[in-house]
Order: sequence, then structure tokens, then C-alpha cells
Amino acid sequence: MVRELRLVVTASDYDEALRFYRDVLGMDELGAFSSPGGRVTILDAGRATLELADPPHAAYVDEVEVGRRVAGHIRVALQVDDATAVTAVLAGNGAQVIAEPVRTPWDSLNARLDGPAGLQLTIFEELDRLGQG
Repeated sequence: MVRELRLVVTASDYDEALRFYRDVLGMDELGAFSSPGGRVTILDAGRATLELADPPHAAYVDEVEVGRRVAGHIRVALQVDDATAVTAVLAGNGAQVIAEPVRTPWDSLNARLDGPAGLQLTIFEELDRLGQG
């Protein structure tokens, strides 16, 4: 039985990636370790899931969020309380906005960004299912 999903990212600009994901996005630091000439930090990203999509569905999500196919085979989706505010904060801290937040057919507000360490990010906010979101 899997107990944790850990996405391991090699960041050529480790300090910038750590600042962005820990300090700007607010992921708590669970541990930091070093090796001869190297460093690693484990950040808490909340509950993790593995979302598997076939190519047609991945293209559909890109079309909804961005208007064209832009993601590679890995995209990191992070749920936040306020997608619009978080997108602005991330853009002001080095992320490149690919698409501003848009309401999706699955009733969430999703933005797409290029973040440090070569990660394409979906920042999403679950909207109220009763139409009040």
C-alpha cells in the first residue's frame, strides 16, 4: 500500500526553486539534507494524488485552461483558496503566467504558469457546487 506520493524535482537553480515553493507558495519544510556538494529539501504540499490522463484528455484540459496544447507529460496542479490572488503572487515572484484563471467545466478556477525548476503549474480553486463560487 502506498503511504505517500513524493514528486522529486531536480532544480538547476535550487535556491530560487526553494524560495518560490517554500517561501512564496508557503509549503512547509519537512526536512533538509545534504550530500557531498548537494542539497535536498522536502516540502509539504498537503494531500497528494496521482492523476493519470490519456493524451486526448490532457489536450482537453490544456484547451480549457490555456486555449492550446502546452503541457508536457507532467504538470503539477496545486489547490489553493484563491486562485486569482495566488496567481498574482506567483507572477510577481518569478513564475510566468501562461493563462490567467478561468472557470472550468468541472467548476474550478484554474490558472496555468511556468514555475521554477521547469514545472508547469495549474493553480486551482474549487468553486462552490451550488453556484455561489
